[in-house]
Amino acid sequence: MGKTFNMAVDKPERMDMEHMLQLKEIFLAPYIQISTALIGKARFAGGNMFRHQMDTLGILIDYGYIDPILLKAALVHDVIEDLPDFDPEIIRNADSDGEEVLKLVMEVTKQKGQLKADYIKGIIANGSHKAKVLKCADRISNMISLGFVTSAEFIERYCDETEHYIFPLAIEVDYNMYMEILNLVMSRRAYLEESGYFDRKED
Repeated sequence: MGKTFNMAVDKPERMDMEHMLQLKEIFLAPYIQISTALIGKARFAGGNMFRHQMDTLGILIDYGYIDPILLKAALVHDVIEDLPDFDPEIIRNADSDGEEVLKLVMEVTKQKGQLKADYIKGIIANGSHKAKVLKCADRISNMISLGFVTSAEFIERYCDETEHYIFPLAIEVDYNMYMEILNLVMSRRAYLEESGYFDRKED
């Protein structure tokens, strides 16, 4: 198993040889195959949940994270939550990392009937470092997708949730991720301001 590479200050301009070779040894195909079960699961902003898993993987690599458990979990982090009949044993038996991958996926899976606020508070209070990093990458993907959402109420609610719960999570584990999430929230709030949404709310 390769070591975890955490971004410290700036994103690398490109992947260096060491981390390319590290990534080369990570067999992602079984998890990509599992993730394809989400192709039929549409997203509110368009596209499907399979693409979201791939996007989350790309964001982690963009930030320099080359950890086999983290990257594999990114590819399947929504399958249990979004597919009611999904058997978690499929992840456990995917390869020799399956047990650890499943454990990480369960950390970022909202349980049936669980309030969203309680779910995120649980990750903040008890989540592993990998779970927190994965949740930040997941939120970056979701915030980017928010640019294609036309419901102003949803955008405002999602930005509020991000400020309240995700900001402290991100600033704890990766300042660069925090800055991107901050800028995404600012851009969405600017859109609401420019669209006259806040003025209409006051009327």
